[in-house]
Amino acid sequence: MWWLLAAVGLGIPLVVTALPEFGMFAVGAVAGAVTAALGGGTVLQFLVFVAVSVALVAVVRPIANRHRGQSPRLASGIDALKGRSATVLERVDSGEGGRIKLAGEIWSARALDSDRVYEPGQQVDVVEIEGATAVVI
Repeated sequence: MWWLLAAVGLGIPLVVTALPEFGMFAVGAVAGAVTAALGGGTVLQFLVFVAVSVALVAVVRPIANRHRGQSPRLASGIDALKGRSATVLERVDSGEGGRIKLAGEIWSARALDSDRVYEPGQQVDVVEIEGATAVVI
């Protein structure tokens, strides 16, 4: 019974402070309660509590820290347009530029390579967005 009270007591700071370590200790307390219910002695209960808590902190915490440092994979705005394919509507070169249809919209475009020219109907890939102009290859 005391282990379950300890688990609830450790769960409250988890909810209030959002520190996951309290949740790991609460799970350790539940493991201690299960050990007590199975007839384990006091020393064994404490050993199970410590072992489960330390194991969770040692395994879960580094995984959580690794995922916390990652940036979201969802690109939006002009970042979402980089790497997409587009269709040339008006001749595109590096000097005068031209027009492409990108993501359902018409964009001004210029070729990345100075010696490349793309004719209407060709598929190009957007490598960069500079202002309102797509740079294509």
